Amino acid sequence: MNNYITGAAIKALREKKHLTQQQLAEKLCVSDKAISKWETGKGFPDISLIEPLAAVLQVSIPELLSGEQIINANRCANLLKSNLYVCPVCGNILHATGSAMISCCGITLPPLEAEQPDEEHQVNFEKIEDEYFISAQHPMTKEHYISFVAFCTGERFDLVKLYPEGNMEVRFFSRRHGILYWYCNHHGLFMKRI
Repeated sequence: MNNYITGAAIKALREKKHLTQQQLAEKLCVSDKAISKWETGKGFPDISLIEPLAAVLQVSIPELLSGEQIINANRCANLLKSNLYVCPVCGNILHATGSAMISCCGITLPPLEAEQPDEEHQVNFEKIEDEYFISAQHPMTKEHYISFVAFCTGERFDLVKLYPEGNMEVRFFSRRHGILYWYCNHHGLFMKRI
């Protein structure tokens, strides 16, 4: 049976917080021997202790279970460093201003990696007065379509959700230069600096 938590993860997180096994044990109302067993893999914390353990170690439960701590280096929340996530089950679109542990429909989602567009995924970009008009000749069938288009500047993130059998046409107020993202449900995320 696979372990739901590793001793190495508990030990690394405990040491990062500069806690001894005894100090961690006192905070959880268990013995220091229990902590030692967890860290050496000779025992595991009871499921009822997972939430308090995560709270003491100041990590989320998914981070504790995976053993991977998420450090958001984007402390100033520069939107140009945004991450986008799309759930493959329900199509939910999620946006984070930096690194995050995002899950939907029971699945931990990886951040999408934007690519430069190929010939099939080119967009037309036109500035009309104080708006950007974005369009494409991409299929918009129920099976294959552009799901959303987003325009991101350093201080603003605008997203337009598109639906199958509609037109792939979007307008954004032109504030300044930024990054244009669009997502094909078959081929992933594309980007262009405008």
